[in-house]
Formats: sequence, C-alpha cells, structure tokens
Amino acid sequence: MAGEVRQLAVIDVGTTSIRLAVAQVGADGVPRLFAQARQNVALGDDVFTTGQISPQTTENSIGVLRLFLRHLAEYGIPADAAHLRVVATSAVREARNRETFIDRVFAATGLEVVMIEEAELSRYIYLGVQSFRSDPALSQSPDTLVVEVGGGATDVLALHQGKVVFTQEHSLGSLRLWQLRDAAGLSTRGRREVMEAHILRFTELLVSGYTEAARRGVQVLALGGDARFAATRLRPGWEAGRLVALPVADLARLAEEILQESTDDLVRRYGMTYPEAETLGAALLTYVRLAQAFGREQLCVTAVSMRDGVLVDMATSSVGDGVFAEQIVNAALVLAEKYGVDMPHVQHVTEISLVLFDALLAEHRLTPRDRLILKVAGLLHELGMFVNTRSHHKYSMYLILNSDIFGLGTWDRELAALVARYHRRSHPLITHEVYNTLSRERRLTVGKLSAILRVADALDRSHSHQVRIKSVEIRDGELRLMVTGLADPALERLALRQKAGLFTEVYGLNVVLCPLPG
Repeated sequence: MAGEVRQLAVIDVGTTSIRLAVAQVGADGVPRLFAQARQNVALGDDVFTTGQISPQTTENSIGVLRLFLRHLAEYGIPADAAHLRVVATSAVREARNRETFIDRVFAATGLEVVMIEEAELSRYIYLGVQSFRSDPALSQSPDTLVVEVGGGATDVLALHQGKVVFTQEHSLGSLRLWQLRDAAGLSTRGRREVMEAHILRFTELLVSGYTEAARRGVQVLALGGDARFAATRLRPGWEAGRLVALPVADLARLAEEILQESTDDLVRRYGMTYPEAETLGAALLTYVRLAQAFGREQLCVTAVSMRDGVLVDMATSSVGDGVFAEQIVNAALVLAEKYGVDMPHVQHVTEISLVLFDALLAEHRLTPRDRLILKVAGLLHELGMFVNTRSHHKYSMYLILNSDIFGLGTWDRELAALVARYHRRSHPLITHEVYNTLSRERRLTVGKLSAILRVADALDRSHSHQVRIKSVEIRDGELRLMVTGLADPALERLALRQKAGLFTEVYGLNVVLCPLPG
C-alpha cells in the first residue's frame, strides 16, 4: 500500500566477522540503514590455515546468528526470505566442509546461508555504488575501478562510461596478506617484501588491462571497512553517506604508521578489535599501491559495502529490470563478440524470441528474470561455433557455463546455458548432464524458453534477418505467426517442421507461419 515502509535485513558471514545490516525501504524503493551490528568470528583463520571451518568456529557462528535473530525479532522483522538474506563470501566458499557448516547452521537456526560467487558479489557491489555514479569526483573520468579489499579476497569492478567492462576476484585478502607477513622464519623486512610482492602482482594484472594512455584517467573507488577507517582518520567529520577523496600521499603515510605498530598498540590506540587491527595495514597498503599504479594523486572512498547492494537487490528485484539488466546484456554481447559470433543473426533471433515471449505471457507465466535469461541465451546460442560447427549447441552450453557473465550467478548461467544448448537437435532429457540436476520447476523453465528460442531460430534459418512478426494469434490449438519479410517462406517452414516439435510438446500448440505481403 502507498506510503508503507518495509524493513529488510542482511547478514553477511564474512572472513573475520559476521555483520548484520537493517534498513527501512520507503515508497521510493531506496533502502536506508538504521541499525548495524558486528561480531568477530575466526572463519578466515580456520579456512586459510587448515582448509576447513572448525567445530568451535561453527558453534561460535551459530551463537552470533542466534543473537542477530533476537535483534531482528526486537525490530519486528520476520526471518523469512522476503525480509532477510544470509550470505557468505570467500571463507565459507573455500572451506572443504562448507556444506557441513551450512547444514549445521540451518539445523541450529533455520537460516539458509547462500554462498555468494564472484558474479553475484560484483552485482551487489555494482548496485551499492550506483548512487555515486554522478559524483563529480568520478564523473570527470570515463573509467572507474571499484575495489574492495576483504579479508579473504579482493573484488574488482571495472566501469567504462557507466558500463561494466570486467569483474574479477583475486585471492588477495588482507587476512591472507597478514598471514604472509606473519609467516614463521621471516625477518620483518622479509615479511614486508613478501607482502609487497603479492600486492605488486595484483596491481600489475589490473594495470595490464588498460593502455598506458587510458590508465592515467582511471579513477579508483575504494570500499570496505579499512578504507572507511582511513577516511575517518584523514577527513575528520566525514559523512559516511558521501564520497570522499583522500590524498594518496596521506594514505601512504597512514598505512606506514599502521604497519609499524603492533596489533596490541592498534587496539589500544584506535579502540578496534584484534581482527580489524591485524588486517588494517595490509589492506591500506594494497589501496595505496593500486592508486600509485594508476598514477592517482587521490583515492576515492565510500562507506558503501556489499551489504548495501544486497539490500538494494531485495528492495528492487534488480535482475531483469532497468539499468542492471542492460549491464547483463552488455556482458553477454562482449562475450559473443569475443568468440566471433554472427552478431546480426543472434540479435535478430533474440529479438524474435522476446516478441514470442511477450505474446505468450498467459501461456508460460514466466518472470522478467526468465525473459532476461532468454535474451542472454539468444545472444549466446551460437557461441560454440567457435569450437565446432556440428555440435556447436553443446559447446555453447560449455562456454556459457564456464564464462563470467556479470550479474549472473551459477543458477542463472545454468539456465542460459541449457536454453542455448537446446536451441537445436535433441529435446531436453533427464539423462542430460546439468539438466538432470535441476528441480522440476527449473526444468519446466528450460523447456519453455528453449521452445521459444528454437522457433525464433527457425524463423531466421536463412540468416537474412528479414522476418518480422507483425502479430501473434492463439486459436484452435495453433500459434499463428503473421510475418513479413519472406519472399519465399519454404526454407523457414522446413526449419519450423524440424524445430517446432518441442514447442508443441511444451505449449500444446502447433506453430503456423502466415506470411503477409510487403
């Protein structure tokens, strides 16, 4: 109802702590934080040293989650999927016993922990920083590099004129760097050299993605608690809701001061926790070296975190809508061009697919998210031609499954890959790899979308890109397509006879081509 205020929450099971963020969402759909909490846990210490989460750390995590559930109950926020999302990043994702950990958490708290992959994490970061796109500090340059140095990994989102160019996740986190620095048998100088060497490899890899001329114009935007600490020290009175530019020279001096002090001294001096103190210097040094590698005299910092992006996603259902959908489509186009796809053909087939999807809404009852999956699959359905012509549909599936497509997590990539795989040849079978792991609901979605893509592909069998659907009629058990652009429809009718069988199986309709003059 109009004027209703919703309350949403996210719990972030991170490398060194578990955090709770609670927000109110008004009529404008913008989440506004009103409560946050943090409790330290040793997930990263466990995983990055032994490879798994210890029973003690598991129980400590459960204790924190129960505490947060009590907080949510006090705010009157239900612990259901509509109001709460629990996410986990690199530490849980890399743990050998991650499934055991997740199962134990669910059994003890009823909370479903979702492991965030690189694509999902990049999506949340993108959503979180959208409000700063027009800030003068960033808008002066066409290129922005958004970087968050976490405890277990460093996430990078590269934008050019507001469009996502690439996303990366590097196993270079502040906790990992601290563990390198603290390695037994190394002198103080040796520990610093090892840490600097790892940071150098990371910065060189990022810089190599830009020409020498372009890299000088790249603005660097730092996220994360360590960057926020630097902003509060170097810019007293900084408002967390605003973007701030820090002189890199000042940041470098602060990083050196932090690295020279002991953990105990940092805890006493700044009132921070031991996990924060242990990783602060390594994170600040990483930001300094990155800014220097791009020749920046200033580094931009914002208080936004991945959790803000999760809240935006919960409030707006971003996938499938607006600007974010455009970014996903742009990523698919970049991938298609990389593999030399026949762009006019796949774009025309995709256009026809979307026309059919919209005309069949009452029949398939699918969502805007499914429409986006169909669009991605349409653009990428011939990706496998790069490998092999005869079985290109199978190679298309393989390449989609194993490519990073900004904004699409594993489940979405699986759907897009399978829809592309079934655009020709065999219908979906329960014995097929990947397809046989899906739930019934997702198998039905694959069938519905694949059937549409097969019909659309048949309508451009000649690769002439001339067919246009003027109207669609459903009557007497037929899907009648009124089309123009066919001087001789024989080839397309033959293709429909070969490829429309799945459509008839799924929708119970025979596809009839009805050419119109002109």
